[in-house]
Amino acid sequence: MTHTYKITGMTCESCQEKVKQILSGIKGIAGASISWQKGEAILTMHEHVPTSVLQEALKPTRYQLSETIARVMPETISYETSWLQTYKPVLLIFAYLFLITFLVQAGAEFSWMLWMNHFMAGFFLVFSFFKLLNLEGFAGNYATYDIIAKHWRFYAYIYAFIELGLGLLFLTGVYPVFTNVFTLVVMSVSLVGVLQTVLNKRKIRCACLGDVFNLPMSTITVIEDGLMITMAAVMLAWMYMQ
Repeated sequence: MTHTYKITGMTCESCQEKVKQILSGIKGIAGASISWQKGEAILTMHEHVPTSVLQEALKPTRYQLSETIARVMPETISYETSWLQTYKPVLLIFAYLFLITFLVQAGAEFSWMLWMNHFMAGFFLVFSFFKLLNLEGFAGNYATYDIIAKHWRFYAYIYAFIELGLGLLFLTGVYPVFTNVFTLVVMSVSLVGVLQTVLNKRKIRCACLGDVFNLPMSTITVIEDGLMITMAAVMLAWMYMQ
């Protein structure tokens, strides 16, 4: 996997070589391409290396490494892979959620509102689970496109727990109005960053399943966020009409 970072403090080729030597020596770094003119470092990693580790390595120097600019899809991922193969993990998750949430009401009078409540609970619980498997990796990826996380990195860490909390709220059915309104706000904000990325045709990883699967950002991500927004809006409208 490849990450691009901003580097400040470099003024010449000597600085460039020094930064390259330091970063190349960090465990997990397979290669480093440094440009003092552009003020950036492109690092190829065997495994994800937290930004804090890179910053600590440069701490004794005057050079400072800031947030990730972009996270490029790993070399092992080809955009020529079939659509079905690329999005198989997401499609399987949605298939399981649809099946399980329909079966929950088997033998009883079917309620679309109850089904949506169960589906949203499953969605947020499952997706937060994958994010929490590698919270640091998810945060680094999410900060490359989310409009809040870009400027406030801590939000990327909070977001995984927001999804977990929403999943539990939908599952228990407590505070339904608050839960749906909060879902509308959070997912709408998330959708803005996703749309910007898709419309600009940036080839970066989608953070929806954390750092576990190498999924490219695409209209699938737009559909995911849009589906949650739509369901939350429908449930709010239904509650208002009761």
